Amino acid sequence: MPSFRYWDDCVDPEDMKVMWLIPEVNKEWIDAGEKMGEKVHISRDPDGEPYLTQTEMQAIAKITVDRHFNSQLDPNMICALCEIVSDRKLFIEQYEKKLKETRIGIMQVAPETADWLSREMGYRAYEIDINSNVLYRPFVNVYFGAAYIKWLSSCDGKERNEEFVIRAYKGGKKKATHKSTQIYFQRYMSVKESLAFQRDNETRQLAGAVSNSTTATPGKSGEEWAFWDARVSIEDMETMWNTPEVVREWAKSGERRGRVRFSLDAHKRPYLSRVEVKAIAGIIIDRHFSSRGVKAAALAALAEVTSMRFVNGVRARTGLLGIDYPTALWLYNDRGYRAYKIISVDDLCNPFVSMYFGAAYLAYLAEYEGRQRSYEFIVQAFLGGPENVNLQETGPHWTKFKDTLRFYEDSKKDQGSCSIL
Repeated sequence: MPSFRYWDDCVDPEDMKVMWLIPEVNKEWIDAGEKMGEKVHISRDPDGEPYLTQTEMQAIAKITVDRHFNSQLDPNMICALCEIVSDRKLFIEQYEKKLKETRIGIMQVAPETADWLSREMGYRAYEIDINSNVLYRPFVNVYFGAAYIKWLSSCDGKERNEEFVIRAYKGGKKKATHKSTQIYFQRYMSVKESLAFQRDNETRQLAGAVSNSTTATPGKSGEEWAFWDARVSIEDMETMWNTPEVVREWAKSGERRGRVRFSLDAHKRPYLSRVEVKAIAGIIIDRHFSSRGVKAAALAALAEVTSMRFVNGVRARTGLLGIDYPTALWLYNDRGYRAYKIISVDDLCNPFVSMYFGAAYLAYLAEYEGRQRSYEFIVQAFLGGPENVNLQETGPHWTKFKDTLRFYEDSKKDQGSCSIL
């Protein structure tokens, strides 16, 4: 077990800069006698155990979500979980006898779980060694804890609610509906409500303070990551600049080559316009799927239904088309779709990569189990999984897809049609 005395012992220098930029953290540290440019002491309880303050915990949760799970996870969920699983203590270890695993750190992550998330699910923002102490580092522990939350949110191909996720986080999937985890969820909800009340009071007290967003940090996880050019290849950007509709839209918003901004919603989550979505869909189809007959309008409509055009995806779905890392890797390795490399889950936050593997999965579903499939089957299978398709009744996925398709169809060529292939 490591021994951290200072924040600087367990946090990268760039992350320390980000922490200092957060007004609440800055004020708390200065009030405690810390100085920027010097090592920052980690708080200790009366027994000498190092822990994070609620302010520090909230900052790490928000930074982690903004960087890696934007529009997918709620930082408040992470903070509440840390309160009840570890009391925000850095070095706590607990052996789960029934699960036969030792959980460590502020989010109680098992090394085996972190290793699996990295190796099989593509979460590779941090290198993980099952026998190392890296999971005691707060940013690393929260990253893998958040990744596990996201996986639980759609495990077994089902969209899971908050109660299932929290109870499964504690006792495993099999105990998610067992009475033994019910009290755990009740505690979680109580803590979450309490934290929300405290934050509301703090927000009112800090009203008028200058706020420095965590997205102002350098590199992939910061300001540059808010630009198309940081995520998309030079070749793909050049193709976008050669698309007249895109050029007109970008010109109106004052974009320039090498510095094209993503649109941001009120919560600073990057999203694409319908013009941009349709352009990417058209480029991907023309380059790689023209012989398959897949229509760009249908692909664009699926992107909107799946992710609401958010670049990082929504909830448990990753990226524009919601294709998860294992599926993309399978399409790459086993089905031969290799126009774009897929190394980690972060690659799927590139709109072109997500659109490409989304189109590949669509083509696969069109001939699922060796049979030519109907348009309705393909859409339902794409959005809800092929095992959950019910063609006996018109499901919500198919209805929503048809309603969305009209935004992308050429009114003269495609009116009245609802074809995908």
